[in-house]
Amino acid sequence: MTQHMKPLLPDRIDTLFINCHVATMADNALSIIEKAALTVTGKTISWIGKEKEIPDLLKTKDPKIIDCHNGWILPGFVECHTHLVWAGSRSNEFGMRLNGIIYEEISKKGGGIFSTVKATRNASKDELFTLASKRVNVLLKQGITILEIKSGYGLNLKTELKILEVIRLLDKNFPLHIEATFLGAHALPSEFANNPDGYIDLVTHTMLPKVKAQGIATAVDTFCEPIAFTLPQTKKVFEKAKDLGFNIKLHAEQLSNSYGAALASGFNALSCDHLEYLSLSGAKKMAQHNVTAVLLPGAFYFLKETKKPPVDTFRDLKIPMAVSTDLNPGSSPVHSMTLILNMACMLFDMTCEEALLGSTINGAKALGLEQSKGSIEVGKDVDLVVWDIDTPADLCYLAGLTPIDRVMITGRIHQTT
Repeated sequence: MTQHMKPLLPDRIDTLFINCHVATMADNALSIIEKAALTVTGKTISWIGKEKEIPDLLKTKDPKIIDCHNGWILPGFVECHTHLVWAGSRSNEFGMRLNGIIYEEISKKGGGIFSTVKATRNASKDELFTLASKRVNVLLKQGITILEIKSGYGLNLKTELKILEVIRLLDKNFPLHIEATFLGAHALPSEFANNPDGYIDLVTHTMLPKVKAQGIATAVDTFCEPIAFTLPQTKKVFEKAKDLGFNIKLHAEQLSNSYGAALASGFNALSCDHLEYLSLSGAKKMAQHNVTAVLLPGAFYFLKETKKPPVDTFRDLKIPMAVSTDLNPGSSPVHSMTLILNMACMLFDMTCEEALLGSTINGAKALGLEQSKGSIEVGKDVDLVVWDIDTPADLCYLAGLTPIDRVMITGRIHQTT
């Protein structure tokens, strides 16, 4: 009998969910328990099994009883890759691209990421917090209980720290669990246009130690592509980040095979993200070092890409596949996880089970949180969503619909309406 089906009831029960079905996401599968019940003690899951297995003795424990009315309980969604804190809008660029203007031309006119950098640098911390709070509220209403947010729209010490401070404020003011990632090596700022190595020195010698000293990020990410930073430059960032005790993540092989995934794997990265151009040798390195593949169909869709990530290779090598929105103002202004689940199935040929695992337990693996979050198992944190659906596959099939009954995060019910 697996851990999540232990029949022993705890001494104390605070909340009891009844009249439900549960997709636990344990054991690398949906692991469905129909006609189930689930108990919560404090902030953790204390029992799960068939409702008929609950003895009459439970009534003496006097828990708060929640009738799910034949709904489904799943772990809260894990949004493991976002760039959620930014100022400004790039909707005008969307129109330009629809008219056939390529990104390079937009960038030369001051658009692209540099327009976001300029607006974010000019925004106050309070302004950024207000803008980001609206986005976090949208995600919370969609059943997202764990959220990763990257910096990367500052590209100087002052603004990168400002963004990370905003992320910390979001974590304090919202019930979601938020992980902050430092992405100082996101793009080359205009003031270092002819000196990329000088900017990498700024990132490694100045930014990283300051971020570590302030304790405002747990991971370091880099964009390793010809339009961003080279393999040696990425390695230099990772060496310093590892020395300082950060977890490692990487934007890898999105536009070309830059061999970044193999490099990141050598640093025991938590994840490599995008991966459309990943080679077999790079995938084998990821498998060897237990690196999670984070797939981002929103960016694939929005940029009209045609080369898909090697999903069959991930299956063959048993590499965990996570999925996420990549929420950002330029290449994936997508605010819906259920839409992303549909895209993962339709664009990347993932099964519904794979997509749901990707948005729960494998998303948690991409953040190094799988021991406490991402699945419904005894002893894990209570981050769950009660859905008014007929089957878990509805979350992939009904694109963009979020029929939530209620959300519980670390043992507390939170309103989403």
